[in-house]
Amino acid sequence: MAENRITRLMKQDKKLLIAYYMPEFPVPGATLPVLEALQENNADIIELGMPYSDPIGDGPVIQDAAHTAIRHGVTVSSILDLVRKARIGDGCRKITTPILLMGYSNPLIAYGGDCFMADAVEAGVDGLLIPDLPPEESEDFLERARSFGLTVVYLISPVTPSDRIELIDSMSTDFSYCLAVNATTGTGKLDDAGMDQKIADYLTRVREHTKKKFVVGFGIRDRERVHKMWELSDGAVVGTALLQHVAGAGSPEETASLAAGFWKSLQ
Repeated sequence: MAENRITRLMKQDKKLLIAYYMPEFPVPGATLPVLEALQENNADIIELGMPYSDPIGDGPVIQDAAHTAIRHGVTVSSILDLVRKARIGDGCRKITTPILLMGYSNPLIAYGGDCFMADAVEAGVDGLLIPDLPPEESEDFLERARSFGLTVVYLISPVTPSDRIELIDSMSTDFSYCLAVNATTGTGKLDDAGMDQKIADYLTRVREHTKKKFVVGFGIRDRERVHKMWELSDGAVVGTALLQHVAGAGSPEETASLAAGFWKSLQ
């Protein structure tokens, strides 16, 4: 089986800048123009959120974006359709950037595990991040995903014990995702006094107990913070700040323009 786009990317010696975007936010029709804008402005991976009515790890911005997406008719099936169009250049320039789907397990169970994986690969998805699926309970899921050629990403937090970091590193296909702080997405905790040193100590511990790459997300919202995370890890994930920046757009074109300008500002 050919390597997927994420596996190939992880072999490159570069610091990654990863975008998280909720499909069809803030207006219907925004997804494909935003994907094009992010690709044109050097997003290394694009994470697409699969909206769920009860997202346990998300702060208010992503929760609101998810509810907007649901109102706009976004489902797992419609996201796969959007990815399929993106890959063939139907409605935007052809998207070759790796695409990772991030969402909760219930909608995937409802879709049907193997059916979902088969359809995801056919559409052009490269990987999955399922926050409510702990590695200890996901061996079968991981094996099935690997058989379909999908990358699986697991989460590490500041309170994860070192032996569990090693387990997560061994199970994540190509890289792990570190939460910068033990909080929900979009947190302001990164600005707390003494937090820089705490994050540095935490990520040093992660580096000591991992063999694969790891990226950092949650609360990263500007160029300074991105570059700080690059010093301590292999990449930064920006989601809440991107959604906040495009939230006031009134059209797909304006959404894409705002996304492009913001993404340039991070580099």
